[in-house]
Amino acid sequence: MTPRDRRSLLSGLGFTSLWIVGFGTFVAYPMLASLFYSFCDYSILKSPVWCGFENYQTLVRDDLFWKSLRNTLFFAGLAVPLGTITALSLALLLNCEVRGRAFFRTLFYLPSIVPVVASSMLWLWMLNGKFGLINALLAPVLAPFGLTPPVWLADPAWAKPALVMMSLWGVGNAMVIYLAGLQNVPRELYEAAAIDGAGAWPRFRHITLPTIAPVIYFNVIMGLINALQIFTQAFVIAEGAEGNPARSTLFYTPYLFSTAFYDLRMGYASAMAWVLFALIAGLAWLATRLMRDSLH
Repeated sequence: MTPRDRRSLLSGLGFTSLWIVGFGTFVAYPMLASLFYSFCDYSILKSPVWCGFENYQTLVRDDLFWKSLRNTLFFAGLAVPLGTITALSLALLLNCEVRGRAFFRTLFYLPSIVPVVASSMLWLWMLNGKFGLINALLAPVLAPFGLTPPVWLADPAWAKPALVMMSLWGVGNAMVIYLAGLQNVPRELYEAAAIDGAGAWPRFRHITLPTIAPVIYFNVIMGLINALQIFTQAFVIAEGAEGNPARSTLFYTPYLFSTAFYDLRMGYASAMAWVLFALIAGLAWLATRLMRDSLH
């Protein structure tokens, strides 16, 4: 290495030193520490004691672990596809040359910047089975058929779908990203397809979707990560980490939080965290494999 290269390296390290220190202190060290604690019996109040794979073996026998995992996968399996379809549909509509387009873009984006706790409290009122706004709107529609609106958060069968519906309210971030991707699709491709007689659906299928495939991939991965880490909405609406009613909203991260800070089983919680990391990494890899032919 020449003296000039050495000076350039030292200058670069100097400019990035604050980031390196921050990354090492707040990201790398906690991750490595949690990996070590996952193999320990650690309660925070006492020094960690090495126990090997005992925490991971206990996970296999933990009914609440499997319950929280099933609830989380069910939520992600509904929220991610529905969120993708909703955000892309809104972006397609707002990409059209319509009057008041800027107003509607702002209107649909605003819910995504509302604090999650505030929006959870709002939906807690809207989904109230007795005097909630949603049931007030549904009751007159269902009454002629002899049906009544569900009690939503008090019914184990409707609690998770209610949270999925709540998640669709905040698709504004993904919508904006889709909108940016749609505006980068070359107009010449649409014009050439229109000259060849292609209708709206063939243009969307053969031009729009392949062109914005990287944008779809990014939003799907981010949506998957966020869905598997759902915490605040479930914690606020279920009034803690219990996952009521009948633990139907006991999701993975609230159970992890409860295990770590209520039960003080930090080693066991660290093992849960690394299982979640492996799950997210595996699903991200699977999504990448499935979309590898579409990405460019």
